[in-house]
Amino acid sequence: MPLNRTHDPQRRGWLASANAVGTDFPLQNLPLGSFKAAGSPQVRVGIAIGESVLDLFAVHSARLLRAEAADAAAVAHEGGLAALMALPAEAMSSLRAGVFDLLCDDTEAGARTQGLTPEVLRDAAQVQMQLPCAIRGYTDFLASEHHTERNGRLKGLAVPVPEAYRSVPVAYHGRASSIVVSGTEVRRPNGQWKAADGRVVFGPADALDFELEMGIFIGQGNPQGLPVKLADAHRHIFGLCLLNDWSSKAVQWWEQMLGPFLGKNFATSISPWIVTQEALEPFRVAAPQRATSHPPVLPYLDVGRHSQAGSWNIDLVACLSTRQMRERNQAAAVVTQTGLRHLCWTPAQMVAHHTSNGCNLETGDLLGTGTISGPHDDSRACMTELTSAGRAPLALSGGESRGWLADGDEVVLRARASAPGHVPIGFGECRGLILPSLTY
Repeated sequence: MPLNRTHDPQRRGWLASANAVGTDFPLQNLPLGSFKAAGSPQVRVGIAIGESVLDLFAVHSARLLRAEAADAAAVAHEGGLAALMALPAEAMSSLRAGVFDLLCDDTEAGARTQGLTPEVLRDAAQVQMQLPCAIRGYTDFLASEHHTERNGRLKGLAVPVPEAYRSVPVAYHGRASSIVVSGTEVRRPNGQWKAADGRVVFGPADALDFELEMGIFIGQGNPQGLPVKLADAHRHIFGLCLLNDWSSKAVQWWEQMLGPFLGKNFATSISPWIVTQEALEPFRVAAPQRATSHPPVLPYLDVGRHSQAGSWNIDLVACLSTRQMRERNQAAAVVTQTGLRHLCWTPAQMVAHHTSNGCNLETGDLLGTGTISGPHDDSRACMTELTSAGRAPLALSGGESRGWLADGDEVVLRARASAPGHVPIGFGECRGLILPSLTY
């Protein structure tokens, strides 16, 4: 998409918190999500702005939008965020432009909206965020070669990166029903695995891990039997969120003959706000350069223009706090600093390959990038890598250490897109606290 006035770094919002340095949600972001207001069972579509949420239902009722933007808001009012996601990119762009004018400090529409603040703007701390939409399909990719190679070496494989890996974006189909929104507590699962003494055991799952990923939400789907070409993949990507692929590694490694099963499907956490592809346009960067020793990408995954701007400059962090750290009011420890640029496959390539056999993606489907590990030690994006599968525990403040996640630990993921000359935008947070397992 070409850049437009909604990306202008000189424009400011009339809401003070939207102009604060370091805010995730300035005027140039405008991510979408679903929420419930206090005391109301109704799920509404909202747009994050500073420390507030613009209620798109209230905006529609007040008839603040015009023309195509008003039509898009009406679709959201009738069908929720999923209906909005299914619209063509042009309709979403009109809505974004209309909302931008409502929140801008130098427009007539902005002045009108400011006068209706109590009706259309809600305190973000007072609403309950929901999953953005119903998620029927979930596929998790394995797009970091750094993550793949480290895991292969930890398992003692003679060839840590399989031959096919550098030719095909590999993935598994996950469990959509256990995807939860940020802030939902995650209970340690029970599971079966092979203990160090060789016994096969069942109980509270050992080797609990987080995996720092991003989620890709599908907007418009494709008919079954009709693949999406790489050049058209961007038309099917609605936007991105944060994703924590919780994993019990002991269970996963014991059971994995046909792919991940109970080691993965007990919970996946995502951030509530979807940052749209249009908001991310200023932050496009070249797709990762392939090593000369790697096989060339097959034509259906290789388009010259895509290699020039197939990814985004998004930096990500994972923070860990223990119960003891919180009781002592100690800050969470930043355990991972990485970037989307480290992945060897791009979101568009994931969509193109996923549909290459005629598989039909649907509105609201979620694709995970896989663990976004980079080449350096501080960019290892899961406990497995950070601790060499528990053999080299991670030192934390107060004398604590972790080989794997413990009950009472809390993991928070954050991300930020930036580029010279543009206002940085964020994704909010993806937070999850681990509860003890239930007695089986």
